Amino acid sequence: MAQNGNGDNNGFESLDHADDDEVKQRQKGITTHKEEEQISVERVFQHLLVPSWRNQLTWRAFGVSFGLSILFSFIVMKLNLTTGIIPSLNVSAGLLGFFFVKTWSKFLEKSGMLRQPFTRQENTVIQTCVVASSGIAFSGGFGSYLFGMSEHVAKQSTDTSDFKDPKLGWIIAFLFVVSFLGLFSVVPLRKIMIIDFKLTYPSGTATAYLINSFHTPQGAKLAKKQVKVLGKFFSMSFLWGFFQWFYTAADQCGFQSFPSLGLKAYENKFYFDFSAMYVGVGMICPYIINISVLLGGIISWGIMWPLIKNKEGDWYPKGLGDSNLHGIQGYRVFIAIALILGDGLYNFVKVLTHTLWGLYKQIREKQRENVLPVAGEDSSSSPQLSFDDQRRIQLFLKDQIPTWFAVAGYVAIAAVSTATLPHIFHQLKWYYILVIYLIAPTLAFCNAYGCGLTDWSLASTYGKLAIFTIGAWAGASHGGVLASLAACGVMMNIVSTASDLMQDFKTGYLTLASPRSMFVSQIIGTTMGCVISPCVFWIFYKAFPDLGRTTSEYPAPYAIVYRNMAILGVQGFGSLPKNCLLLCYIFFASAIAINMIKDFLGKKGRFIPLPMAMAIPFYIGPYFAIDMCVGSLILYVWERINKAKADAFGPAVASGLICGDGIWTLPASLLALAGVKPPICMKFLSRATNRRVDTFLGN
Repeated sequence: MAQNGNGDNNGFESLDHADDDEVKQRQKGITTHKEEEQISVERVFQHLLVPSWRNQLTWRAFGVSFGLSILFSFIVMKLNLTTGIIPSLNVSAGLLGFFFVKTWSKFLEKSGMLRQPFTRQENTVIQTCVVASSGIAFSGGFGSYLFGMSEHVAKQSTDTSDFKDPKLGWIIAFLFVVSFLGLFSVVPLRKIMIIDFKLTYPSGTATAYLINSFHTPQGAKLAKKQVKVLGKFFSMSFLWGFFQWFYTAADQCGFQSFPSLGLKAYENKFYFDFSAMYVGVGMICPYIINISVLLGGIISWGIMWPLIKNKEGDWYPKGLGDSNLHGIQGYRVFIAIALILGDGLYNFVKVLTHTLWGLYKQIREKQRENVLPVAGEDSSSSPQLSFDDQRRIQLFLKDQIPTWFAVAGYVAIAAVSTATLPHIFHQLKWYYILVIYLIAPTLAFCNAYGCGLTDWSLASTYGKLAIFTIGAWAGASHGGVLASLAACGVMMNIVSTASDLMQDFKTGYLTLASPRSMFVSQIIGTTMGCVISPCVFWIFYKAFPDLGRTTSEYPAPYAIVYRNMAILGVQGFGSLPKNCLLLCYIFFASAIAINMIKDFLGKKGRFIPLPMAMAIPFYIGPYFAIDMCVGSLILYVWERINKAKADAFGPAVASGLICGDGIWTLPASLLALAGVKPPICMKFLSRATNRRVDTFLGN
């Protein structure tokens, strides 16, 4: 997930897109790599035999992938259900995959049982499989559209008439019939995208250079040190999570409710909650994202909500409480939606324009190449392919995936899906699904092409497009809310897996991994994800009964946001509190204006905040933003002291913090399911409240 950087992955909410400056830096780094390729990467490996595509798919690779898929699914699920910000975990997947198989290979080598050495192609298969599997934890909608269908979330929205509670059976069935279509939709375009158009796919390219470096002597030595650092911070993060658990016997207890900035600030969600995971996320995310999130929290919880609360009784009725959408909660949710939609619409138009213009230029260049040379023109002036390019193209074109197979696969799965989905969601009529599947390949191509140019995956934007079109088509009387949320899931899965697969094809192209092994590992990874992710979600769902509430440890902010988008698409704006629509218009226009200014300023625009990132704390508060800014500060100071070390080990430290805290949720969930409660509640009271408590206890 280049989520989100990935990625979605690709990026975040993957914040839908990476920061412009970060993308330019990545692309600049890729250019530098290409200049260095005059030394030739493939000459370093030319003495090694490239294994056949079948030999790249080993049992040990899929065994390691399965274990890592469980780990990363827990991490992505926890991020999904807390704030929805998901950084790219590709580096962690590649690094841990390399470490586990290398350790296993060394053990077998010493015992004389090693039959096949560990290759960079096998490393690529592991990384592809893990990212495909854990990607389902995001695109499956467990923190957004799918959980938004539940009665639990419906009760917090303005419409409780239509809901469908999560059940393990139908969730797995749903994911199986929608998660594979995107893979088949873009397979025939792999040569055009990778070789003919030479799209960069920055995340896929960066992952390939990482894997290539691991398999050189110097790279292996550095990777070993990075894994040691990752393991150290993984252990610290896991033990810190375990230690904190002892003090969380009731709601608002423990270090996560520590009023570090004072009790008044704590009431407005300004506090450091000692989350190792979000300190790690802050170290991975670009500085501008962390600053944007904090700025959004200051604007909303520091300024706007206190001012709107003063209008209680005028703008909205008194005594509605903090969770009623006809009160203050309505402003929080719908203004956040306005920011998200404004940012999404702008970037959708921008990336689509980039895509169409880039496509037009590519076609024109191809047409020029096909014209016969004019007399006197030097026909030999066309650039010669380097040794690396020749070798990569030769092996990339060697193992073809027949076009008829891809088309037949798409048609077969689409037919099964069209017949099956109306039985899972009776509100989603077969003709809605048919229309989606007719236009989905075009949108999947646009997303994959745009991702190759800019490293932005707009999967959730296409999902929102489906919400509004299908919701308006179905209408309130025909279950439009559930139909639109289900349609969002169908569309999101198709376009997300399409761009993920093309990123992996780029990685495979640069590591000489066969397109067939890439495709098969993506299929196997997606299959794993369709089972692992629902099971991980089910553990959270059963272990934490307050899942989805604003006061919960797992508020799942995007679930209520997506449900209310569906309600808006079906019912319109009639149910909004006074002046809420006006504020929504202002913030929608502001999101577009901020993006325009950012693009107009070019390089200087890197200091302009991102509206999508600013929207996240509008609903749940800025407490996690403080954690992320602490992560940014740690990285910044480290870079000032020793930049080389920070660049080499910063991602490993961040990955360790994220993985340790993420995997702690498994034993924490199992303890909750077993009814084991923490023994202590650590709570903080004001002096006046403490005096009253003492008086009460004394009596």
